[in-house]
Amino acid sequence: MENSDQRRQFVGELWRRFEALQEWAIDNWPDQQQPLSSANFVEARKEILALGHDDGLKQAAPGAAEPADGGPQYVDVTPAPWP
Repeated sequence: MENSDQRRQFVGELWRRFEALQEWAIDNWPDQQQPLSSANFVEARKEILALGHDDGLKQAAPGAAEPADGGPQYVDVTPAPWP
């Protein structure tokens, strides 16, 4: 039980710091012709929220073998850009 409380506290603090970083990035982005918005950070928010779940680290490749057991070294979870 204590581990899940610590995890929630960690994710809460990480979320708070990420929101501050996101705000700073949007405010200080040098290319005003193509400004950043909160939509640019959606995938990062999903990853942070996944840390709050007990299976957060295993979501990317369920059932895949660990790299030491012959599994992939890298699992690409970012979709390719639309052509």
